[in-house]
Amino acid sequence: MEFIYFYGLILLHPYLACWWMSFPAAGRKKWEALIPGYNYFVAFKIACDKPFWSLLLLIPGVHLIMLAVINISYFRKFGYFSLIDALQGIIFPYLLMYKIGSNGDPCVPATNWAREKDRADRAWSDHLILFLGLPVIGHVLTSILGLFKKEKSGDKTLVKEWGDSIWFALIAAGIIRTYVFEPFQIPTGSMEKTLLVGDFLFVNKLAYGSKVPVTPLSYPLVHNTVPWVNIRSYTILEKGSYFRLPGFGNVNRNDVVVFNYPSGDTAVYDPRMPDGLMGHDYHGILVDEAKYYWTQENLGTINEIAQKYKYKYEFEARDKFIDSFGQDFIANFSKWKEKARNGMAQGITYCRGGIPGSDLNYIEHYGLVDRPVDKRENYIKRCVGIPKDWIEIKNSILFINGKKALVAQNQCLLYFVEKTTAAFPSEIEMFEKYGLESERGDFKGPENMDFSSRMEYALQFEIDPNKEFYVFNITLNEKNKIQKDYPKAKFILAKSKKSLSKNNLALDNLRTFPNDFLIDNTVTDFHRFQVPYRGQKISLSKVNIAWYRRIITAYEGHKLEEKTDGIYIDGKKTNSYTIQMNYYWLMGDNRYNSADSRIWGFVPEDHVVGRASLVWFSKSPYLGVRWERIFKWIE
Repeated sequence: MEFIYFYGLILLHPYLACWWMSFPAAGRKKWEALIPGYNYFVAFKIACDKPFWSLLLLIPGVHLIMLAVINISYFRKFGYFSLIDALQGIIFPYLLMYKIGSNGDPCVPATNWAREKDRADRAWSDHLILFLGLPVIGHVLTSILGLFKKEKSGDKTLVKEWGDSIWFALIAAGIIRTYVFEPFQIPTGSMEKTLLVGDFLFVNKLAYGSKVPVTPLSYPLVHNTVPWVNIRSYTILEKGSYFRLPGFGNVNRNDVVVFNYPSGDTAVYDPRMPDGLMGHDYHGILVDEAKYYWTQENLGTINEIAQKYKYKYEFEARDKFIDSFGQDFIANFSKWKEKARNGMAQGITYCRGGIPGSDLNYIEHYGLVDRPVDKRENYIKRCVGIPKDWIEIKNSILFINGKKALVAQNQCLLYFVEKTTAAFPSEIEMFEKYGLESERGDFKGPENMDFSSRMEYALQFEIDPNKEFYVFNITLNEKNKIQKDYPKAKFILAKSKKSLSKNNLALDNLRTFPNDFLIDNTVTDFHRFQVPYRGQKISLSKVNIAWYRRIITAYEGHKLEEKTDGIYIDGKKTNSYTIQMNYYWLMGDNRYNSADSRIWGFVPEDHVVGRASLVWFSKSPYLGVRWERIFKWIE
C-alpha cells in the first residue's frame, strides 16, 4: 500500500524531531524516545497526558491529524503557543523541535486561564484550530454562544472549548462513519417499493469488512464535495490501494448493498441539485452528447428528411436520418466522443437539456473531475449475482444459473392493460382499494394518459400508441390482487422495443451494458453471461472483449489496445486475461426505473461499501413522515 510511505514518516518522526534531546526536560529518559511506538505513548503522556491517543496513529487519515495534535501539544508543553508555532506543528515541525531540544527549553506549567497573558499567547493558534475544525461556522457559533455565556476568570476560552470539542467529535464520528456504519439517504426510486425516496438508512460496514479509505485525508462527515461551497472535500496527497479489513461475511445473493458508483471514475462536476449531473452516468452522457454533436452538424439533412416525409414529430426525422446515415457516426465514433468530451470538460452539456426556468438549451457546470474509488457517488441496489453466477434476463424475468431468481417481496414490474380488456374504477379508488401509494403514480388511468404520454411509452416498449391503456408499476402480490378482482384484465409485461434499423439498433446498444454496437442487450432482455471472479482465466476475442473492457482498464488498471492483428494488454499481444477481483451484478427492485448493472455492468469488490441494514427514519417528499417505516429492518 502507498500508505507505507506515510506510516514510514510516523516511524521516522520521533528521530527527525529529536525527541531524545527534549524528553529529559520533561522528566523522561532519552532511550524512551528511541523505541518505535512506545516513544509516541510517552510523547502523548508528556504533551497532553493522553498516552492512549497514540493508538489513533494506526488509523489511516486520522494518523496525520494526530501527528499535528502531538506536534502542537508538544510545542505548547515547552512554551510555544503562537500562530506561527501552530502552523509549524501542522506543516513542518522539525526546526522548532530541534530548537527545543538544543536550547534545553524547560517544560512550562499548564496554561493558567486566569492570566490574561497566557490567554493572549495562545489566542491566535486556538482560533486557527477552531477554523480548521469547522471553518467560519465554528466562529459564528462561539460568537452567538458568547452572547449568552460570559467567560469567567480561570475558564478556558470559548474558542478553545469549541475547537477541542469539534475536533474530538469529528475524529470520533469520522472513525465510526468510515469503519462501523454510515447514514445514507435514498435519493431516487430505483429500489421502490423495498426502499422509498426519503428513507434514511444505516449502512453496516462491518458486514463485509470495512474498506480502508483510498483517500483518507479528507474533510470529515462529507462524501466528495463540501456542501454550499462546492469544492472537493478530499486531497490525493495521501492515496492508498484497495484493502479491506476482515468482516462478518461475504456479499450474498439478494443482499441490499451500498457501493461506489462503478461508472463514476469520471464525473460531470455539477453538485447542484436537482439539476446537477454529478451522480449521472458520465459514459452514457458522453455517448448522448456525441450523438447530439453529430446530429446538430447534420441538422440541415434532418430538416430535409422531415419535410420530405412530412413527419409530425422531430424524433421520427432523426430516426430516419440515423437509419440512413448512422454508419458514418459508427465509423467515426471516437472522433465525436472526443469532441463531446472536450465540450463537457469546458463546462457545457447539451444532451440533458437546459435547466427548467432558463432559456438555455444546455446545462452549465464545472467541467469533469476524476474520482478515486471511495469518493465516487454512493448507490444502493440488490445483489442478484455473485462471482461465478450465470445470468440471463428474458422479458424482465431474471434467471440465475438457469433457474428463475428469487422475486423480492416488493420488487416492481411494469404492466400495460388495454382499456378494452378492463374497466377499472377511478384512480383514487384504485389507490385506496389496493394500497398503492399515489405519490409515485403507480396507476395511471386512461383519463390522464394522453397521446403524447402513450407515445413516450411506445418509444420504449412494444405497445401500440394508438390504443388506450392503463399503466401499472406494481409488485407480484399487488398484481394478483387486482387480477383476482378483474379476471378479464389482460396484463402485458412491458418489453423493450428494438429498432428494426441496423444503424438505429447499433446506437441503441450503446445504452445498455456492455455498451457495444454489436451486442443487443436491453433492460428487459439480456444475453447469458457469467459474473467474473478472482483467478478466472478468460479467453479474449473481438466478440467478447466488450464484456471485459472496463474490468481490464478502469477497474484493474491495465492498458488495453484493440488492433487489427489482435488484443494488446500493457503493450503485449495476448488472447487471455486473468481476473484480479471478484465482481457482482446488482439491480434495483423497481426494475423498469433503475439505472443498474444493466446499464454500467459489473460492480468490483473494491467498490462495495456495506450492507443496508436499517431504515431509521423516513419522510415522503409529498406525504410527510412515514411513521410505519421508522426502525424497520431491510430485507
